[in-house]
Amino acid sequence: MSHVKPLVALVDDDESVRRAIKRLLSSAGLAADTFKTGDEFLEMFDSIPSYRPACIVLDVQMPGLNGLEVQQRLAGSGIPVIFITAHDELSVRQQALSAGAAAYLRKPFNDEVLIKAVRTVLNLDAGP
Repeated sequence: MSHVKPLVALVDDDESVRRAIKRLLSSAGLAADTFKTGDEFLEMFDSIPSYRPACIVLDVQMPGLNGLEVQQRLAGSGIPVIFITAHDELSVRQQALSAGAAAYLRKPFNDEVLIKAVRTVLNLDAGP
């Protein structure tokens, strides 16, 4: 029986952030698909019914649809959302969490904090 890595969708307009987080997730035994915009992610999500990541790591501020708008479009999908942002405004944080976000992390964040948040929403044991 082959072990399939849980898939995390990462949506952030900053290429260096996407690369770093993808590398971090990979080192934690997770697969990651990266998207530059919320629109790009939703196009894949809407056009391929079988495309259902186990978790979404989502930037708040991006060109086009912002993270909160993407979260709204995903409402009812049951896919946990972890927000990452460089701009930690209390009203935005409250809006994201009240709409069901699993976590809201301010950039720059400690690698372990993100991995712990992802592992928690995926119900993976803490492991080494």
